[in-house]
Amino acid sequence: MGVGRSAGSLLGVPAKNVTADVIDFREQSGIYVLYSDYKVIYVGQCGLGKQKLFIRLKQHRTDDLAERWDRFSWFGIRRVLGNGRLSKEKLAVHPSLTNVLNHIEGVLIHAVEPAMNSQKGRFGNRVKRYLQIRDGRLGPTTDKMLQLLCEENEVDLKAL
Repeated sequence: MGVGRSAGSLLGVPAKNVTADVIDFREQSGIYVLYSDYKVIYVGQCGLGKQKLFIRLKQHRTDDLAERWDRFSWFGIRRVLGNGRLSKEKLAVHPSLTNVLNHIEGVLIHAVEPAMNSQKGRFGNRVKRYLQIRDGRLGPTTDKMLQLLCEENEVDLKAL
């Protein structure tokens, strides 16, 4: 796995402040969803013992799910502290039944996007959304490569 930054990273920024400092979520605990072409193919949990988010995703690149998923989403339970690090896992949390049910419903609505649900998940104002930052070491995205090919060959991308 490596040590420090060579262990890999899972970077993100607050959705309401994309210019904020980047946060590394590789050690996040919670629920994650794997998709193939936006269709849910697997739901799992991470955070028990050493099985944090980044490790679980990395495992799925070589296990029986390898090459079967192309995107993921996650719903973490560790807060981001003022110093940009994740909170301790052992902090006592005693949510109300209403909050638990609202959060489970919200996770499912956001992960599955059921056609008949017109409402979004009710996570409350204490839950923050983060956007993933693409690691520049991955090279260009598929969309960017297609755009560059079209420009080189003078093809209108919209015509495809």
